[in-house]
Amino acid sequence: MNDKPADHLVLFMPSGKRGRFPTGTAVLDAARSLGVYVESVCGGRATCGRCQIEVQEGHFAKHKIVSAKDHISPVGPKEERYAKVRTIPEGRRLSCSALILGDLVIDVPQDTVVNAQVIRKAATDRLIERNPAVQLCYVEVDEPDMHKPLGDLDRLKLMLEKDWGWENILVAQHLLPDVQKTLRKGNWGVTAAIHRDIEGSRPNLIALWPGLHNEAYGIACDIGSTTIAMHLVSLLSGRVIATSGTSNPQIRFGEDLMSRVSYVMMNPDGREAMTRAVRQAINELTEKVCAEAGISADDILDAVFVANPIMHHLFLGIDPTELGQAPFALAVSGEVHTWSREIDLAINHGARVYVLPCIAGHVGADAAGATLSEGPHRQDRMMLLVDVGTNAEIVLGNATRVVAASSPTGPAFEGAEISCGQRAAPGAIERVRIDPATLEPRFKVIGVEPWSDEPGFAEAASQVGITGICGSAIIEVVAEMYLSGVISADGVVDGVMADRSPRILANGRTFSYLLHEGAQKITVTQNDVRAIQLAKAALYAGIKLLMEKLGLDHVDTIRFAGAFGSFIDPKYAMVLGLIPDCALDEVKAVGNAAGTGALMCLLNRDHRREIEETVKRIEKIETALEPNFQQLFIDAMALPNKVDAFPRLSEVVTLPVPKVLADGDGAGRRRRRERG
Repeated sequence: MNDKPADHLVLFMPSGKRGRFPTGTAVLDAARSLGVYVESVCGGRATCGRCQIEVQEGHFAKHKIVSAKDHISPVGPKEERYAKVRTIPEGRRLSCSALILGDLVIDVPQDTVVNAQVIRKAATDRLIERNPAVQLCYVEVDEPDMHKPLGDLDRLKLMLEKDWGWENILVAQHLLPDVQKTLRKGNWGVTAAIHRDIEGSRPNLIALWPGLHNEAYGIACDIGSTTIAMHLVSLLSGRVIATSGTSNPQIRFGEDLMSRVSYVMMNPDGREAMTRAVRQAINELTEKVCAEAGISADDILDAVFVANPIMHHLFLGIDPTELGQAPFALAVSGEVHTWSREIDLAINHGARVYVLPCIAGHVGADAAGATLSEGPHRQDRMMLLVDVGTNAEIVLGNATRVVAASSPTGPAFEGAEISCGQRAAPGAIERVRIDPATLEPRFKVIGVEPWSDEPGFAEAASQVGITGICGSAIIEVVAEMYLSGVISADGVVDGVMADRSPRILANGRTFSYLLHEGAQKITVTQNDVRAIQLAKAALYAGIKLLMEKLGLDHVDTIRFAGAFGSFIDPKYAMVLGLIPDCALDEVKAVGNAAGTGALMCLLNRDHRREIEETVKRIEKIETALEPNFQQLFIDAMALPNKVDAFPRLSEVVTLPVPKVLADGDGAGRRRRRERG
């Protein structure tokens, strides 16, 4: 009889790292063995409380996990003692004391993590002409007169019309009970916040303060599938006064978008749980930017949001199930106008919310925001705009015609599905170079200034560790492996290279490349290379399809949008075949262009009308319905591409002479030579 305890699959979010562990393993030990950062100051004595985790319940189809709270040990004496001395939020456990009893999805709350993921979505420095939907209007109202029996609110409306020209004002219901008190508190002088988005529409009185009130703010928010970024903006000056970001807590329900749709389909309260999670994260982010700026959330009067279609639906409380299957029908594609109180936002009760329109089923409001920001529809030249994420969104065109598509690249570029992949956080390798002669690597780590071959690296790296590879480094290391001959044009790790370097490691019938040997052994496996090939082929095939629709053999300029795109080296993206050939000085990262588009709509109503009209003109191409997509995908699996030439890239990079290996060929030749 085998008494060996069963191994249980444990998945940690938001890192996406997973592994199998025997019954009785402490969750903290499991996390550490996988390189998941869970802080523990007390050394596992259950006294510091920093190692808090949450068990996520439900059926996670993609990972074939059914996670439940009874798959973890009951609260023990150590945790009970800690709870008596200090508070611990409901539903959380101390990972040093909690033991694994079954399959689990574990969430590491970001408020407990000091070395949290680096959210790389900064505000733009461009000048945006100000024409906001909210205006503050100070008026002095006549006091009551028995000879003129007009109500206090009616006299206020008369003064707003007389002094500011606002006619036929609609008053928010929540203000009615307090109008008289506010007027008297201000000695009949009050500041009214008037909201009017569309010219000619009825103005709304959304907030009222006694006396002179000169603070009015708005938030522009990009809800990404991986991260959420927010800008807090003064509506009076147009200045961005605070910017912050956080991981999207929905990651615990699924790393990619289809996994989250699957979670909704398989769990009765799945939609409600994800809607609640994202709104809570937005409220926490709002609280954070307000604290940073030293303002009250009650002074936030307008909010603009962009998101991909599934995030868009979940944020608005809409079931995204229809987006998980053809014909990928949106519940609402046009712009959305609503009230903050209707979607549980912790800002002024009367604040308005504007959500940019979606372009199509899987090309969302974020792509619309990026399009507004970069303006291919305003260009004479042919611009390619790519937002690389778990679902890449592609827009191509100029002032004459614009086409768009989405491509399911998956989470590989963000570290998931890669054996040593992780999100961008201190300790993650972010840059890689490989010497083509010796095959020795040098690399840069987030949080460490020197490169790995420079003085002071070891000391600095010991402070943060070397824990994995983030997205930008994954692209660079695969491209460098190709340039140095470690992998063939077909992406096969060449086992013959093991004769030249001990960094080429046998791994069954395939080989791996050893990037770093340390507390965490970091390798790039054949499966990792394949995952990157699949992701980049999906993106390139989508781009190529749009080029064919427009009859193009090249593009004039390329813009990388999104947090991930900001850190992609254009040269390596082209070597990998992620994007088509183009002059490298015409390939630029534009940061969080979707967030910039939201910011433009927040500060200027005219930009709302511009993108609403532009989206109506954009032609959506559904890649799944295009008969040529499969062949384009197969051609794009090669590095950089099986059929497309890269003459401009060849001017600055010496591409290897093609050598084609089948999976296992390198290993087989080496074994035959060793036997002979």
